[in-house]
Amino acid sequence: MRFVAALLVASSLLYAEPSPSAAALAQTLREMSLDPDECYRVRDLRLAKEDARFFFTDGHLIFGKPVEGRPVWAVFSADVEGGDAELLLLPPDKSERRSLAAFTQSPNLNEHFKLAILLFTDQTHRALMEEIQSGVLRKSPETGVLMAEQWSPVVRNISTGFESVLVLDLLSRNPENGLFFAAVSGKKLGNFDVLYDPRSAEQIVVGQTTFRENRTFFDVWTSFTARSFRKQAAPPPEPEVKIKDYRIEAWLDASLQMRVVTKATVTPAGEGRVLPFEVSRQMRITQALVDGVPAEVFQRESMRSNLIRNNNNEVFLVIPPQPLAPGREYQLEFHHEGAVVSQASERLYYVGARGNWYPGRGMQFARYDLTFHYPKELDLVSAGTVVEDQTGEEVRTTRRRIGAPVRWAGFNLGVYERARISRGGLAVEVCGNRREPPRPHVLTGPILLPPPQPFPRRGQPPSSILNIPSTPPPPDPQLRLEHLAGEIASAMEFMAEKLGPPALDSLTVSPIPGAFGQGFPGLIYLSTFAYLQPRQGPLRTMTQRHQEFFSETLHAHEAAHQWWGNLVASGGYRDDWLMEALAQYTALLYLEKRKGGAQLETVLEQYRTDLSATTDGGKTVESAGPIVLGMRLNSSQSPASWRVIIYEKGSWILHMLRRRMGDGQFFRMLGELRRRYERKTVSTEQFRLLAAEFLPKGAPDARLEAFFDQWVYGSGIPSLQLRHSVRGKASGLQLTGTVTQSGVDEDFSVHVPVEIRFASGPPVVHWVRTSYEPVPFTVWLKARPVKVLLDPHYTVLAEKR
Repeated sequence: MRFVAALLVASSLLYAEPSPSAAALAQTLREMSLDPDECYRVRDLRLAKEDARFFFTDGHLIFGKPVEGRPVWAVFSADVEGGDAELLLLPPDKSERRSLAAFTQSPNLNEHFKLAILLFTDQTHRALMEEIQSGVLRKSPETGVLMAEQWSPVVRNISTGFESVLVLDLLSRNPENGLFFAAVSGKKLGNFDVLYDPRSAEQIVVGQTTFRENRTFFDVWTSFTARSFRKQAAPPPEPEVKIKDYRIEAWLDASLQMRVVTKATVTPAGEGRVLPFEVSRQMRITQALVDGVPAEVFQRESMRSNLIRNNNNEVFLVIPPQPLAPGREYQLEFHHEGAVVSQASERLYYVGARGNWYPGRGMQFARYDLTFHYPKELDLVSAGTVVEDQTGEEVRTTRRRIGAPVRWAGFNLGVYERARISRGGLAVEVCGNRREPPRPHVLTGPILLPPPQPFPRRGQPPSSILNIPSTPPPPDPQLRLEHLAGEIASAMEFMAEKLGPPALDSLTVSPIPGAFGQGFPGLIYLSTFAYLQPRQGPLRTMTQRHQEFFSETLHAHEAAHQWWGNLVASGGYRDDWLMEALAQYTALLYLEKRKGGAQLETVLEQYRTDLSATTDGGKTVESAGPIVLGMRLNSSQSPASWRVIIYEKGSWILHMLRRRMGDGQFFRMLGELRRRYERKTVSTEQFRLLAAEFLPKGAPDARLEAFFDQWVYGSGIPSLQLRHSVRGKASGLQLTGTVTQSGVDEDFSVHVPVEIRFASGPPVVHWVRTSYEPVPFTVWLKARPVKVLLDPHYTVLAEKR
């Protein structure tokens, strides 16, 4: 009898109805409604999502009608007499508690609420029903009718923001790894979101959508690894598909519309029922094939989930006719089209989708074979070696191969003059607009390295403008191209000497309208401002600092990305600061080589001033949060703080490490970082352990734990004051002093050098560890000092009084 029953079950599974198409499933989701017959009056109902705990004290809970056999929505309303609910959440570390407090004024989340809209593809329905059935079961269909009428449209509207994720999860049929989302209407904090996704590196995210200065922000209040994952110490999740190589063929017509066929060799990490990919919102996927067999494509704009992910890409799904086997290679072919190029002015073009004009999943190292067909009167540049270049009556065809695995491939378009130079085995070609001087045009787009925009202190006068003749001579574009080519080749040669070979042995530099730059493997997009002669044209109306940024710093920073970001990659958003800080400080090292240490110290002082400046909210820029928050610092509270903290505090962090190691050890550390993590990712913790290997023997804080706690995982810039006196006679002199620290939390402590100089002979350096109380110190001397200085060589980011 048991055999027969088992046979019947197996037979029913074998001949079960096939899954609906993604489009049909999405249509069902868009037409969903709440089910009045599944409305319950609940009391003391609990729901735990790891560290986030919901308590539905008294109210009504209604589920949505089933989709693929199970509900994926619910609404809780405390609209009854004495109704209430509560959410409790305690972030696990100090930095996240501080982040939460910055937005909610409390390090813990303890919020009462009257309404919560829940979306879930995990076991939430099962858990709630077990709780409900363990008590006195009481359905409320009459209330359910009213709630369904009131809240069904709202639920449908919210669910459209997660449509791709919902379809992915329902087709994947793996509720153990499903999504949970709650839109909560808090009594004190207003509307905010709670997300739990076990597939993410940080499973719990809490935040709020806000609007400021005509921009939409998703302010992440806190984001962290959930309790069970912290105990497991599991590695970051792998991409659902690994990409080995790309063969891309693109057609760009006279109207700048692009049509592309992208072929990729991929390997699914798990059972490939559904394969998620990402592409620019400007691209539409028209067809996908798996090993030559057509597959369904589902592409919808999931605005809310994109906002939470802080990602300009659009997720789309490929549903093969049969599930793919894990670990086996498949050939995927995508057909897509869109307008990723626009014309800024005559002969000047803007590539909007630079790294996401073709499908991908994460930023993986892969090999590329690129073929472009484009109007013959235009020039198109990209990375790699040219293996074919033909010009027909209307169309020019160029094919390139990139000889090493890289993370992404870009291209640029224009009508170019060129200047070429080779140094030390590296070839540099700089392209600029032909026949007329490049004109800067600012377009809206993602800003990769914007110019410095210091926050003025209250009462501080505006920066001085350079005194430029009213009728300067017209700039010579070819002369500037040759100068840029020489500068960039010199910078690349300097960096290769210190760091080893770059990602590729050739580099093309091309203009992009705007005030920013971006460095791709073998290709740099350089602001059109950088092509202008210093102190001429629009640059002459800028401050000296901005002129120096466009004429000296920007191209060196983007050149440094050939190593930092394109050869060595960051492990996640908390580690992205490393790539930008390394690129910026490497550019400053090149500036120091050319103009001396005093120029570097001038720049660092400017950075310190920017970090200590006061925002509209009355707080310092640096206090927006630790550098490891990355793009989370780009919040509605202080939108520009992320740039100052990532680039400028990041440079200071590296400079402080350099001062602790000494120049020789510091440069050896950079070289080892490049060698050890070539075409790999590096985390902040891995970088800490590597840096500690290069500290001098006997150095305090030998594992750099205190250093990283203060400067990387924490925030604060101390104000330091030195007082000292000298007593005694020659050969028996006693120098006594105190170092007083203020302006930071009581637990803030740094090692700061006191340099004692003499009329002849080398100085003596004594290190003092600061505290919330004045720290006394004593040094015995054989000669009377002529100067006693607190940190004269910018060893510590601090204000010195």
